[in-house]
Amino acid sequence: MRLILASCLSVLSLPAAAQSVNCYTATAQVELTFCAEQDWMAADADLNAAYAAAQAAMKAVDANLPVSLRGASVALRDAQRAWIPFRDAACAAEGYQMRGGSAEPMVIYGCRARVTQTRAADLWTLAEAY
Repeated sequence: MRLILASCLSVLSLPAAAQSVNCYTATAQVELTFCAEQDWMAADADLNAAYAAAQAAMKAVDANLPVSLRGASVALRDAQRAWIPFRDAACAAEGYQMRGGSAEPMVIYGCRARVTQTRAADLWTLAEAY
């Protein structure tokens, strides 16, 4: 019973431990992976905002076109849906340099952050162009 209680308490302390990681000084692999994941999550949040802005711009484009010429919003949606599996496959391939090792997830998260930042920048440019 004490072992079960100790296990439960250690699991509950994980979020608190994760919050205390300083990504500027991290050296342990678990910390480096956590920080890479945080970078990807931040990039993904920016991507979602950029996509929303670009979608709004494409809907405005569609609104100013005759019905027969509309499709900017759908084209953007389809492109984004195709881009996500591309990103995931490209980053999985990049992860093979550390295949099976403890650094593999860090490499994949780092790739996802980098590729997502690039995509977000492209979407922000698209949104600002209209």
